[in-house]
Amino acid sequence: MQAELIFVGTELLLGDILNTNAQYLSRELAALGISVYQQTVVGDNTERLTALVKNAKERSDLLIFTGGLGPTADDLTKETVAAAFGDTLVLDEEELKKLHCYFERRGGEMPENNRKQAMVPQKGGKFINNCGTAPGVYFNEGTKTAVLMPGPPREMKAMFEESVRPMLAAQHGGAIVSTMLHVYGIGESALELQVQDLLEDANPTAALYAKEGEVAVRVTGFAETEEKAAILRDALVMKFHERLGSLIYSEEENGTLESTLVPLLKKNRMRIATAESCTGGLVSQRITSVPGASEVFDYGAVTYACSAKRRAIGVKSASLKKYTAVSSVVAAEMAFGVQKEAKADLGVSVTGYAGPGGDDEAGKPAGTVYVAVSKEHTVWVRRITVARPERSRVRRMASQLALDMARRVVLGLDIDGARKMTRHELADF
Repeated sequence: MQAELIFVGTELLLGDILNTNAQYLSRELAALGISVYQQTVVGDNTERLTALVKNAKERSDLLIFTGGLGPTADDLTKETVAAAFGDTLVLDEEELKKLHCYFERRGGEMPENNRKQAMVPQKGGKFINNCGTAPGVYFNEGTKTAVLMPGPPREMKAMFEESVRPMLAAQHGGAIVSTMLHVYGIGESALELQVQDLLEDANPTAALYAKEGEVAVRVTGFAETEEKAAILRDALVMKFHERLGSLIYSEEENGTLESTLVPLLKKNRMRIATAESCTGGLVSQRITSVPGASEVFDYGAVTYACSAKRRAIGVKSASLKKYTAVSSVVAAEMAFGVQKEAKADLGVSVTGYAGPGGDDEAGKPAGTVYVAVSKEHTVWVRRITVARPERSRVRRMASQLALDMARRVVLGLDIDGARKMTRHELADF
């Protein structure tokens, strides 16, 4: 099967948006054994798009489009491709209902122009969009197929993995299996350098997906049967584990640090308590969002003010005066204090400057955060400085670190960059 990729959007031609969809789709199609004949970027122009579709249809078996499925007048990909494939668009009541519900949840009414997003092929079919408003669609004419997906990478990738890839694999006469590896503790660029050779194979394939504070790696195998595809996939997954070790925290499709930590605490019959300042309860919120968290968590304190740190969890006035609230000593005392107050096995604390201000004179700019985890009579404290310190970003990154440090303490793993102290050593400060 020969494929052609067509990316629709004037913003792509102007360079306003980086076309990351091209690399992703090329790799994914290669994993399916589908050759990409050509890639083209076209603006939101009906005449140019019509001519391109006509020519592409003559030279390729599979046309994959991203973009041009929005509600505005210049979003004409669906209409143009429908005409080229001799199909008619009809209103899908289910999709229309979803659109109405989407806008109602946001406190408004659906604009009339969004109605066009609920139009689907009469002869072809649709792909559910679980991440946005525009469904994907496909058209068939003889041996030719056109697949249309939204332009935003988050929406496109989810739709491809959930719906398009299984359809193409079935058409191509094979099976495809994949595993998502969730990695914390290394940036995307550093990770890519460390596993560059593992990303170059055509089958099985591995692709990196950067998220805020972590990276995901999808490993995919394609073969005649699921069993053979799984063998290919598992061999490459093993190589990633050998290379990255404890940086990989989950293989669950939608794995998170909190969904990893809660079962781990259950397994080890341990309870956890939190004391948070700059994160304002985000760590405890993430833990309690996991079903069954009540078995491992029953106490969380948001000690934003210094007086609350003293009164609720026993931080010493002398420590606050000498080292300030944003310090390794206070973070350690917070962890020990909440551990004692809750009679928990682990105490987790976060204190820092979420921005916009910090303490530049003390070398603690906005984005400076101290995270501590205590267990029995030992505490581990780590300082980070979050780049681009918007408040929500600082809080999110700090909570990521707190959850991962707790995971590592439970498993007895090293914590890079952390300072390890005992209660006795802390008392000497």
